[in-house]
Amino acid sequence: MKSRLLAIALASAALPVFAGGAADDIATSEVRVRAVPEGQKNSAAFMVLANGSTVDHAVVSAQSPAADVVELHTHVNDNGMMKMRRIERIDIPANGQTVLEPGGLHVMLLGLTTSLADGDEIPVTLVLEDNSLLELTAPVKKLQMMMQAHQHNNQHGGTSTSD
Repeated sequence: MKSRLLAIALASAALPVFAGGAADDIATSEVRVRAVPEGQKNSAAFMVLANGSTVDHAVVSAQSPAADVVELHTHVNDNGMMKMRRIERIDIPANGQTVLEPGGLHVMLLGLTTSLADGDEIPVTLVLEDNSLLELTAPVKKLQMMMQAHQHNNQHGGTSTSD
């Protein structure tokens, strides 16, 4: 009986974590995951995160059943060499947006558990600083198609960042 009550109490305590919060302030667009050849173990997710509130927010982790490990990454110039680095958070400024794109900020999918072919879709969950969840369905696209779509949007002012 005690274990059953404990389970109910824990489940009830977890409910607010999964509802509302910072996730309600964030809109996503251009969500996509890079298609990779069969057997390749890593890929990345890209998107635009727009914060419609007057409060700064941040993505602090991510999850997906499509990979064993999901990390937040960026690219940095290290003595003339571009290197990928794991980061603790991706900031989304108040009334601004943050672009996750090839060569910049992204969600890294390590140890893929499924193939990622062009046209597939995978679930990706972003965890925000208040533990609210932003659950996404990410279409899988070839890198060339992703770059063309991103360039088209840039020509129309579609993906700028705010500092």
